[in-house]
Amino acid sequence: MSKLWGGRFTKKTDQLVEEYTASILFDKELAEEDIQGSLAHVTMLGKCGILPLDDVEKIKDGLLKVQHVIRRGEMEFSVSDEDIHMNIEKALIDEVGPVGGKLHTGRSRNDQVATDMHLYLRKRVVEFVGLLNKLQEALLEQAKNNIDTIVPGYTHLQRAQPILFAHHLMAYVSMFQRDIERLQDSYKRINVLPLGAGALAGTTFPIDRHFVAQQLGFDGVYENSLDAVSDRDFIIEFLSNASMIMMHLSRFSEEMILWSSTEFRFIELDDAFCTGSSIMPQKKNPDVPELVRGKTGRVYGNLFGLLTVLKSLPLAYNKDMQEDKEGMFDTVKTLQGALQLFAPMVSTMKVNKEQMRQAVNQDFSNATDIADYLVNKGLPFRQAHEVIGKTVLYCIQNQKFLLDLKLEEFHQFSKLFEQDIYKVLQPEQVVNARNVYGGTASNQVSEAITRAEAVAGKTNEWFEQFYNKSK
Repeated sequence: MSKLWGGRFTKKTDQLVEEYTASILFDKELAEEDIQGSLAHVTMLGKCGILPLDDVEKIKDGLLKVQHVIRRGEMEFSVSDEDIHMNIEKALIDEVGPVGGKLHTGRSRNDQVATDMHLYLRKRVVEFVGLLNKLQEALLEQAKNNIDTIVPGYTHLQRAQPILFAHHLMAYVSMFQRDIERLQDSYKRINVLPLGAGALAGTTFPIDRHFVAQQLGFDGVYENSLDAVSDRDFIIEFLSNASMIMMHLSRFSEEMILWSSTEFRFIELDDAFCTGSSIMPQKKNPDVPELVRGKTGRVYGNLFGLLTVLKSLPLAYNKDMQEDKEGMFDTVKTLQGALQLFAPMVSTMKVNKEQMRQAVNQDFSNATDIADYLVNKGLPFRQAHEVIGKTVLYCIQNQKFLLDLKLEEFHQFSKLFEQDIYKVLQPEQVVNARNVYGGTASNQVSEAITRAEAVAGKTNEWFEQFYNKSK
């Protein structure tokens, strides 16, 4: 059979050109969305009197049969039919005869593929909001279980000040909340219908674009036909949001890798999320966070790849835009895998509270509090900073920590020190002294957990509402 668009051509397409230009090997991922869009389109053609209702019913019945064949994995996709649209249209014509060729009335593959991708990403964005919500829930549960666990806080990967481990985990809850909000905001730009824009200029048929939008659950339609077929901002925005999510996961992965090392021993990851060595029997390798950290690079690459493809394209559609899909599919798959694994990995993570406490007891992360202590005694902060610096140097030279010093030793550096300095230096006191909104004091962290649980509940409500809408 000749190409569905082959009337103007007198020679067959070169086999190498067919293979090089075909997209069916990857855009078959859009099969469900392509049929979903076609069902709405042909329904509209019937409503507007553009096609006889008998033809509409035959086409709809044929599309559903093709859909069943695809779902059963029995569809034989052909490179010679180029893409998912032509493969499905050919299968439809084989099923119902020439009437199947009427399906494409009033549309182009340009607005058709754009519609498919809007439908596809709409589902994925909702799915990722749900997965991030589950990760937040896992983090919140661990935070509640570690509201009294004190751990060194770091800057420059050097011990800085003691904090609650729950406070550290809540930082990631906040990061993922921003990710959720970005995805939710992007939904309104994804949920706009391009169908009806034709190849670039609209169509001569009296179609009803708003009816199709209503059928497919879109909030509106593109205002400009040129923009409708050439816009890939919504994909770039998704790739950007996905890159930030992966960046946050990668930062968390790096910490989990460090914390689970022998040098830290702050946590132990469940065996289900680790692997061993083929030669060293004692090894327990944190492969999941390592791979998440590594796969972040490919997600970044997909973003930069599409930005580069689009940077100099004239309006409207160009074949270059076929390159918008593989990176999008790859990012979806990569992000799905990471998020599906992260929540259970966090939930089953064992926290070594004693090791964390021991680390806090054997450092100088309480030094800032002594400086604040002297400031409260009337010493200017800069002088207090110098006094404590010299005190810490003395401890290092004498292999001691601040709590090991006798009051007489403190007096070598300032007579303002009194017996209450030992209470100030206790890790619990240091932590709870940060009793400001967003601080690490236990009551502040408890309130932060309560607020975050309320937000997570609202996110779950949003997910359930929009999940049903996007199906």
